Amino acid sequence: MVVEILYQKVADDIKKNILSGVYELDSLIPTENDLEKKYSVSKITVRKAVEQLVAEGYLKKKSGIGTRVVSNHLFNKLSKAKSYSTIVRENDQLTKQVLEVTNVAAKDTPIAAEFGNQKIVYIKRLYSLDNKPFIIVNHYLPNVEAPKGIQDLKNQSLYKFLRDSGQEINSFKDEFSAINLNDDDKKLLAKTDNLALKRIRRGFDNKGNLIEYTESIYDSDKMPYKIEYEI
Repeated sequence: MVVEILYQKVADDIKKNILSGVYELDSLIPTENDLEKKYSVSKITVRKAVEQLVAEGYLKKKSGIGTRVVSNHLFNKLSKAKSYSTIVRENDQLTKQVLEVTNVAAKDTPIAAEFGNQKIVYIKRLYSLDNKPFIIVNHYLPNVEAPKGIQDLKNQSLYKFLRDSGQEINSFKDEFSAINLNDDDKKLLAKTDNLALKRIRRGFDNKGNLIEYTESIYDSDKMPYKIEYEI
């Protein structure tokens, strides 16, 4: 029983470091020996903690190399579906860049109807696949304070930021459509044609209140959008 409590504490702390960006995506976490010393626990406790995070989809072990961070999403285990971003990271190098963080008037956003004249936090990111622009992501977040700057979000997941702001997402709704890119997005994705895939994600708290609205625009020519389901 004591071992179970210890390994859970170790797993929770490692996960916290992943979500906050201390252990970045695609980086290796400390070795077993280093973790033993850090937490003053046995090797078996460290291994059980790592195994749990592997099972939850945060880490991946590779013989002779080490244990790598493969996800910094809070909601890896909401369902038995493997997310698109997880699939991409397992096969290719996915990196992200925060382009803009600002406050905007809700009336100028896609969630104007819900939030009227409120201020909304707007975050714009660009994801690259093997160093080629791949996804444009526009986040609209009501009821939170904007971070001080881009650096504060560089290595932190969106859902960690929301949770730290007192916003807990309980459910999602996604919708997809084929779109024609505007000139700015076409240039940002370095595409020669106009076609792209657009996903709109709405995140709700446990009372059904909208706390996240995200538009993601994918150059699906670089990699088709797919989800793997476990039965």
